[in-house]
Amino acid sequence: MAVTASGRLLAQLGQVHAAARRSFASSAHTEEGLGRMWRTLTFFVALPGVAVSMLNAYLKSREHHEWPELVPYPHLRIRTKPFPWGDGNHTLFHNHHVNPLPTGYEDD
Repeated sequence: MAVTASGRLLAQLGQVHAAARRSFASSAHTEEGLGRMWRTLTFFVALPGVAVSMLNAYLKSREHHEWPELVPYPHLRIRTKPFPWGDGNHTLFHNHHVNPLPTGYEDD
């Protein structure tokens, strides 16, 4: 009895799901429906998402934080030969505010 009732329930849910999918699909497959859908997604999902991300990045950049003391572990920042650019000790995308050298952070 329980198997039959649950089978009927699943069949009814499948029919409801199929009907909803058909109604959404029929309106979205026209050019006007596609344009309206993408315009709505752009204005109500993408642009607010970008705005929230920009606000978060701005607020995080305003916080002042001190870098922790560098622990010179022997397996990190190994230089077997100098880099072929600059003084040979800075990586290609070196940022003196964030990236330490093998001897420690650079002083400003």
